[in-house]
Amino acid sequence: MRTPKGFAEFASRVARAAGRPTTFALSLILIVVWAVTGPLFGFSDTWQLVINTGTTIVTFLMVFLIQNTQNRDGAAIQAKLDELIRASAAQNRFIGIEGLAEEELDELRARLALHNGAPSNAVVEAADQAEAAADVRAREAAQRVAGSPSYPR
Repeated sequence: MRTPKGFAEFASRVARAAGRPTTFALSLILIVVWAVTGPLFGFSDTWQLVINTGTTIVTFLMVFLIQNTQNRDGAAIQAKLDELIRASAAQNRFIGIEGLAEEELDELRARLALHNGAPSNAVVEAADQAEAAADVRAREAAQRVAGSPSYPR
């Protein structure tokens, strides 16, 4: 599902603004003002509810805005890295490895670390093995889905 451009721009602006020192200072001032007003309101439940509700709402919304921004930033960086791989002498087999499972990436990193400084064909072999293992798991998953009674045919 595509995110509307207006929302993406809004999320980016809010995420940038949230990370500024001025925003932190304003938040700190707000908390100090709230704390100082405690005796005026007798440290009542309503006084506590104001800060609890406010922080909960802001936190809830910020999680989604920042996640949207990070997802887009990550996708853009990945596209740039893929293009660098395509344009360089690097092995194209590494394009798309961000889709591998965590264990597969750890295994690939371990194999590459073993071959660090080794001839480039060892690195190619490690990438080929990781790609073959991912292909096998993808075929097995496709077969499980195709054999599933809830799979629409």
